[in-house]
Formats: sequence, structure tokens, C-alpha cells
Amino acid sequence: METQLTVVIVIVTFNVKELTRNCLNSLKNLTIPAKIIVSDNGSSDGTVEMVKKEFPNVLLLDNKYNLGFAKGNNRARKYCKGKYVLILNPDTVVEKGTIEECVKYIKRDEKLGALTCKIELWSGGLDKDSRRSFPTPWVALTHFSFLDRVFPKSKLFARYWYGFISKDEIHEIDVPQGAFFLVKKEVMDKIGWYDEDYFLDGEDIDIAYRIKQLDYKIIYYPKVKIIHYKGASKGKKVSGFQNTISPQTRKQAISSGMDSMKIFYKKHFLKKYPWLVSKLVFSGIGIIKTIRLLKYNIAHN
Repeated sequence: METQLTVVIVIVTFNVKELTRNCLNSLKNLTIPAKIIVSDNGSSDGTVEMVKKEFPNVLLLDNKYNLGFAKGNNRARKYCKGKYVLILNPDTVVEKGTIEECVKYIKRDEKLGALTCKIELWSGGLDKDSRRSFPTPWVALTHFSFLDRVFPKSKLFARYWYGFISKDEIHEIDVPQGAFFLVKKEVMDKIGWYDEDYFLDGEDIDIAYRIKQLDYKIIYYPKVKIIHYKGASKGKKVSGFQNTISPQTRKQAISSGMDSMKIFYKKHFLKKYPWLVSKLVFSGIGIIKTIRLLKYNIAHN
């Protein structure tokens, strides 16, 4: 019987067998009651077979085809009976004690709905996406114009990555990194879990926005950490892992990431800003998408 301290860890996978094995091995030393769910989106690289053979205590959901990140997580909803849900990327390694300490902290405040820990890149340094502000037109402009890199400590220009707050300081944020997203189960149920209009990317910003709309706090808690092999699950080459993501899937990831920006803006910001601002935003998204796809095509042709 599951206790109130139970955390259900949901990992959505797609053709990242070695990364998934690495991630699951890092969870073997948990000291609190936990259930681990792997929701596989039709992998063809042996991920399903590996999980069945090497991790028999993991609940495996074999989705047969690529549902996307949002639907892949929602598939696990009916199996999540614990008090907390941890959305975890397969391209991560969780350090000992990280989940336990995060659960202890989130219990402290009934208005604390979700949190993330410090997320470090496999190549070293902070994954800046560990903590983000909502991409309002101004925040997005300062980010995509690189003003936040030019003035990395400015409260005016560096709001996207909270560059004006120490990476070692506990503080409230808008958006946690989707690679490690600990949420109270009751909060997830109140907001209805993930919006399945998002295929890949953007769903973490959307879910954080809806959590905030219910007046819950989201915290960046850097006293513990994980390692993130960032981009590996989308086809980026990282040291020590074989890449089995197809070029078509990599291009789809680029397109989906940009499309998610438009979905989020239409859903949450369209009625808040003048039509001219919205037109400029959509034009900017289209230009950035074209540039990123062009860069990809040049690099792989």
C-alpha cells in the first residue's frame, strides 16, 4: 500500500535506450517509497525490451507510436496514486538524495505547487533553462535579441533566465525545467495535467502558467541537483551515448518547439496584448523557425 510520501516518477522515452538505462540506474538508491513509470513512445532501438529485462519493477507503458511528450506523460496519469509526481527526462542522472530532499522541501508549504532542483549540463555548468520567466513579448524580445546575454545580470534585460539572482539561491520562479519537474499530485489533477495540443516543448511553460493561475508557488531549489545530457533525446550528440534519433525526428523537434510558442501565446497572451504586438510576435516566431530549420538543413546536407 502506497504511503503519503510516495512519489511517482514518470519518464517519457523515445529511442534513447542507453540514456534511459543510465537514468533508471540512478534511481536505484531511493530511500522513500516510489513508483517508476516509463511511458515509451514507440521506440525502435530496444528501449522497451531493455526496460522489461533489466528493470522488472518499473511499470512500462508501451505506446506503440510517438504520442509526443504531453500525451506520453498523460498516459501515466491513471497510474499515479502517490502524493507527488516527478516528471523526469530520460537524458538525466539523478544524484543520491535529490528526490528525497525535494519532497521534504515541497511539503513545507501548502501553497508550494511545484519545484525543480539545480540542473547541471553533462558538459559542465548550469542548465540555464532550470529557471525561466514566462515568455511575455518583452521577455521573449530580450531573450531572442540576445540582450540577456549582453546584460546577463540586468533585472530589465535578463529576466528570462533570472540572471540577476544567484544560481545557488532558493527562489520563486515562473517556469521550472521540464527535465525535473516535481509537482503535488492534487495540483496536477486540478489543472488537468498536460495540454495535448503541445507535441514537444512548450508544455512545461503551459503547465507552469496554469499552476500559477491557481496561486500556487513554483520554486527553484538548488541545494540538490541532477545532471542533464541536454538535447540527447532530441538527437544532439553527447559524449558516451549512441545517437539513434533520426534526422526527420530532429527536424520535427525544431518545428514543434517553435510551433509551441505560437500555441502558448494564442492560449494565454493573445487577449492581453494589442493586435500589432501579437502580429509582431507571430512574425518573429515564423522568422526564428525558418532560420533554425535553415541552419539544420545546411549543417546536415
